[in-house]
Amino acid sequence: MVHGPGLRLDKWLWFARLAPSRSDAQALCESRRLRLDGRVIDRSCARVRPGNVLAFPRGDRVIAVRVEALADRRGPFEDARQLYTLLAGETASPALKAA
Repeated sequence: MVHGPGLRLDKWLWFARLAPSRSDAQALCESRRLRLDGRVIDRSCARVRPGNVLAFPRGDRVIAVRVEALADRRGPFEDARQLYTLLAGETASPALKAA
């Protein structure tokens, strides 16, 4: 279990630019298709902390990322990319940037 400061999962997905809007991030969280450290998530208010691993489908692939940092706001892609390490799925391609 990871302890320390946390951030709402939907906000973190939006800040990390893994979701195009906060409402899309909320919908992903509530869809039961997102896993946080292997646990199925069904609420957008779940807390994410550095060290957590997230996995979710995007198209016909599964994206897996490790949370490296939290953010206070949504910034440019270069800053958002520092919030996570890609473990599986896409590379830092335009498709990931557009999400």
